[in-house]
Amino acid sequence: MNDLLSYTLEAHGGLSRWRTVESVSARIDVGGLLFEWKGVAGAFRGKKAVADARRQRLVVEEIGGGNLVYTPEMVWIEDGAGRVLDQRPDPARAFEGHVQETRWDLFHAAVFNGRALWTYLTQPFLYVEPGFEVEEVEPLQEDGEVWRSLRVTFPKAVASHTRTQITRIGPDGLIRRHDYTVDLLGGASGMNYASAYQNVDGIMVPTRRRVYPRDAPPPDGPLLVSLDLSDVVLDHWEDGSQ
Repeated sequence: MNDLLSYTLEAHGGLSRWRTVESVSARIDVGGLLFEWKGVAGAFRGKKAVADARRQRLVVEEIGGGNLVYTPEMVWIEDGAGRVLDQRPDPARAFEGHVQETRWDLFHAAVFNGRALWTYLTQPFLYVEPGFEVEEVEPLQEDGEVWRSLRVTFPKAVASHTRTQITRIGPDGLIRRHDYTVDLLGGASGMNYASAYQNVDGIMVPTRRRVYPRDAPPPDGPLLVSLDLSDVVLDHWEDGSQ
């Protein structure tokens, strides 16, 4: 395993501990200019989200008249009994032809939010899964620190903002920043700052994220996306591992 990735995994609680986790749930508060521009401001404020730790699946509860479920193959709304109320297969195709001014519906927002939030809640442990390619690249100096950097190439089977992303690691081994472009937004770039870490049952979880354009950093750049987590809970496999 890549030395920097190994160091990062240990700093976040260790892979053996993560292997006992079945899902991560949290109260989410999502905001920022992007959701205002797309006409879905407030859609994910004060909602409970549950991310599967092994497969790419995210559920946002009590939204759109039911629970909103995201997978790369399908997004749907189901009632409390699991009956499907509405659905959209192959949801990424619904972004074809979009421009900056194109408005989103709830399913568009679910795809963007699902790709992003599932990744954030499973980093950096996600990077050891089959098909991921990880290499250390040039470090970055910011905020009085040297941030070592991992270039991560996602497998095609995992839907994310884009296939190749950069994760910046602080001296303590915790993720400081996550750099990427967003295919669903025509390749728009983002710098995602992670902070306010909490130890949740042995796993270090950043509860605050702020995303700015790569060419307009904070404090003066526009805040594209904000994410705050509270009430973070890890649910574990009954046998302690999987």
